[in-house]
Amino acid sequence: MNNNLTLSITTIGDLLLRKTITITNSGEPINDVSLCVPIYQRPYKWTARNAIQLLDDIIEAKNSNKERYRVGTLILHKAKDKEQYDIVDGLQRTITFSLLLTALGEDGIEFLQQKIYNNVHNNHNIANNYNALNRRVGLKLQDSDSATEHQREMERLRDYIENMCELIVVITPDVSEAFQFFDSQNARGKALYPHDLLKAYHLREMNTISEDETEKIVKDWEQVSQSGLADFFGNYLYRIKEWVSGNKANVLNEHNIHMFKGITRFSRTPYAQFYKSAYCYADMVNSSAMPFVSGTRNVNAFQLDTPIIAGKPFFEYTKHYYNILKDIQNNNKYEGFYINDNIIVKTLDRHLKKGIGNGIARLLFDTSVLLYVDRFCPETYPTKEDMELFEQFVVYAFIWAYSLRAQYTNLGWLSAQNYIMGLSDKINAFNMYKLIAKQDTSSSLLSALADKVNPLSNDDIKDGWAQECYEYSGKGDTLKNLKDEIDGVYENYLYFFHINGFYKN
Repeated sequence: MNNNLTLSITTIGDLLLRKTITITNSGEPINDVSLCVPIYQRPYKWTARNAIQLLDDIIEAKNSNKERYRVGTLILHKAKDKEQYDIVDGLQRTITFSLLLTALGEDGIEFLQQKIYNNVHNNHNIANNYNALNRRVGLKLQDSDSATEHQREMERLRDYIENMCELIVVITPDVSEAFQFFDSQNARGKALYPHDLLKAYHLREMNTISEDETEKIVKDWEQVSQSGLADFFGNYLYRIKEWVSGNKANVLNEHNIHMFKGITRFSRTPYAQFYKSAYCYADMVNSSAMPFVSGTRNVNAFQLDTPIIAGKPFFEYTKHYYNILKDIQNNNKYEGFYINDNIIVKTLDRHLKKGIGNGIARLLFDTSVLLYVDRFCPETYPTKEDMELFEQFVVYAFIWAYSLRAQYTNLGWLSAQNYIMGLSDKINAFNMYKLIAKQDTSSSLLSALADKVNPLSNDDIKDGWAQECYEYSGKGDTLKNLKDEIDGVYENYLYFFHINGFYKN
């Protein structure tokens, strides 16, 4: 390691209020640390959500009685001929801590007095984030006991931030070395999938359970490949949550994983208590002998369109839905619970696996079935009626998903998202996920679908991918025989449109 590289630890208060780096590898503090935002730095892009999340993390650490709370790394470049310390990495967090301490009553933080490059991000986010933090922690004007207690609590919070929150600080006189260190830090960060970040977050929420139980949970998690978990979270859970909310689902990343962080053990709002109570009740019933003795069904502890409970329930939630999805995708006659020897799925599995468009249509089919199962299918002891209603929905899910495929020669995600949002002029363009989530019973859903799903005609599919279902004859293009099949698997997927009344030729 370069001998000129200084590794140190400092508290937030020492750095921002006293301009001191507390402890260095030489054992001596560094005084008169004047932090500077160099011209090459990117703008301040943290939003109010990021700032409030940092505040909430600190409050949680304080309430958990953590004596020291590490809040990140700060990389500084100190040129030999200059007094200032240029921030190479850690600017977003440093500005946010400065705004937070200002909101908590600290005046004149020198770091905030410098002129920062004038751009739209800096101009908006600095003021907006300060206002958001101030609304949370600022002094209350009312002269009351609650206002006095709030002030005392905020003073305790300020003291915790200034004296217990620590940064690891790396200082180098070589700017290229500073950027090399920065790149290595970020390269390691980029290797983390969103589900890795979620795993780390929820493991921190499990500090009250035994090491043996934690180890078992981690082993179960690691039974699934990284690519499998990335696909499961990014293409299934994330997309369902967004589509149910009426949003387009783009890419799951570190900026939008908050939807999977859920309700923590410290959340005490009525909203949080309701969902935590529901989980605890289901866990209590399923852990007891009650379902076995009474012959009743297990109680489902989760729903895809409701908040997650942080910690151990998150891992149970992941395992629960991963197993259901694999069950749905497994069409083996002698295995699986939901999809068993389904003739539609046989055709999809044999003929419609390759290509982006086919993959999109199959994902829409699988996710809509997963949401239906989650909402309406009992995990244990399904009745004959349960299965009959489910089989009816499978037909509707297929018609909806593959109506999209049939109407496009080259289907991509932009067209698919518009179709799901109901923004397309294609037949059967509507939000299946919102429709499912609005229904209280499977019967009401099937009734709604009977009104929403329309048949396709030759004119609807003549320019789309379904033209592959045609063959040339001496009299012109005609539809292949709808009943052509090999080993019980139909060659033409429009056969299922036809026999269910959704194809007009």
